[in-house]
Amino acid sequence: MLPEIFKAPFKGRSLLNWIDYTPQEILQFLDLSAQVKTESRRGEIHQRFRGKTIALIFEKRSTRTRCSFETAFGEEGGHTVFLSPQDIQLGAKESIEDTARVLGRMFSAIEFRGFSQKNLELLAEYSGVPVINGLTDDFHPTQALADVLTLKEHFGKIAGLNLAFCGDGRNNVARSLMLICSKLGINFTVLSPEELFPDSEIQGICKSFAEKSGAKIAISKDISLVKDADCVYTDVWTSMGEEALKESRTALLRPYQVNSDLMKATGKEGTVFLHCLPAVKGEEVTEEVFEGAKSLVWEQAENRKHTIKAIMLALL
Repeated sequence: MLPEIFKAPFKGRSLLNWIDYTPQEILQFLDLSAQVKTESRRGEIHQRFRGKTIALIFEKRSTRTRCSFETAFGEEGGHTVFLSPQDIQLGAKESIEDTARVLGRMFSAIEFRGFSQKNLELLAEYSGVPVINGLTDDFHPTQALADVLTLKEHFGKIAGLNLAFCGDGRNNVARSLMLICSKLGINFTVLSPEELFPDSEIQGICKSFAEKSGAKIAISKDISLVKDADCVYTDVWTSMGEEALKESRTALLRPYQVNSDLMKATGKEGTVFLHCLPAVKGEEVTEEVFEGAKSLVWEQAENRKHTIKAIMLALL
């Protein structure tokens, strides 16, 4: 059974990013994620999506996101339909709005993993069913929720933790982490070249949330600000769709590689390492750190599934 609190406030809503969700609501998603993870570890079988369907639209390749949605929905008795750009007319012969209205009449929900945040928003506006952001160029909210669950499990708390992101501060993971941390009172530092700082709009949005939660947000090119970090996080240096920039991006981000020296620079023995995956070992992170005792990347990857299941349970 789901807690009563999840049955009314969330049903029918979409998850496009974390801007429209209160800190209390995000904490409820975390609680439900912990519950479904416990159920999974116990071997419990539920059929809470029986009779429901979800369209999984993937413009970008995926391992964790696709597997999480398909297994989580299927285990609960629901039916998934995978749709690539080769399968449907999304924005080609048919407008996003028209595709949304068709899918909304056939599916209980829609997941979208692609390039344009605007296309995601159009799907949510015109479909009439919950739409979940599996990743866009702007945001990756399901990843951020899994990251916070991983920190909560490890440290027993989240408010007041210090999270340092080293790398491309403009990317969807960094933006989503800044957003969820500012909501939940997690101190968040972006360590990045100035050319790759988060844009001013997302900085302004997060600043207003941080003032309410007490979170401290810092953005700097000074890698020494990794000091006191409870968690060091990184992502690939070249995002999907930017492969042509690999050589210049690698040169720009080399000083921000997460290695044993950087981990020691936190000054904390208990600092952990997170990575959203896939990782290019030897670039953004050394194999020593990635495979080391402080790395929580596999627990983090598993938590994608439990948090996505929780999100779908709440919204459906």
